[in-house]
Amino acid sequence: MALHQAYPAEQIAEGRHDVGPADVDAEEFVREAAVGDGWLHPRSSNYTFVVELTCDGRNGYGVYKPERGESPLRDFPSGTLYRRECAMYELARILDWGLVPPTVPREGEVGIGSLQLFVPSADGVNFFTMRDLHRKEMFRMAVLDVIANNADRKGGHCLEDKEGHLWGVDHGLTFHTKSKLRTVIWDFAGLPIPDNLMADVSKVWNLMCSHDLIEASRLGEFLSEHEMGALRVRLQGLVESPSMPEPHSQRDVPWPWI
Repeated sequence: MALHQAYPAEQIAEGRHDVGPADVDAEEFVREAAVGDGWLHPRSSNYTFVVELTCDGRNGYGVYKPERGESPLRDFPSGTLYRRECAMYELARILDWGLVPPTVPREGEVGIGSLQLFVPSADGVNFFTMRDLHRKEMFRMAVLDVIANNADRKGGHCLEDKEGHLWGVDHGLTFHTKSKLRTVIWDFAGLPIPDNLMADVSKVWNLMCSHDLIEASRLGEFLSEHEMGALRVRLQGLVESPSMPEPHSQRDVPWPWI
């Protein structure tokens, strides 16, 4: 495996993507695939590589974010961003909302990090271009961000795959113990959360209260005890008051928007 700086956007876009993020064996593919050459993504604040993946004759790409490539932050513990990427996938998986591409911890050329299945998306597609077409999915994404306390939901973190399915990426700034919600998806501020979404939220709340639950313990592999406690508090808050929060200042919107 070799990591390169020149990013071949056309090669990656036109390459083989034999496994889609919604495929039943997509997570297994990301866990088991051999990791090939990779390229430094030009628009990432931390070291992020798009890498070739191959497994049993199938090919694809993954987004590899090594712990050693994380820039130090004042408000998030060092070396934890890749864990939060994995935790966000676990949360979406337990909710069964299919909003986060399979993301697992893997050893790579630069050490341990998160490996997420790459989702090819058309240029210029983002939250602002999809907000009307995917209104139900965007509401679900907004609820997911509230639960995970997402501090960085930019418009460009919303993708659409070739099947027209919505996906959210870039979840390193999540699960803080203090309120950090910062997002461009304020379209649903103050609205009641639909019953079908609250049924899923309540299910996860009940699961989180079960100490021997396998799903909850997988989340616990990536989050600290205090972060797990804060997650429970946020879930309880939605169960007791099932409505979306409202922004209080410009700090509640990330910059840049995309």
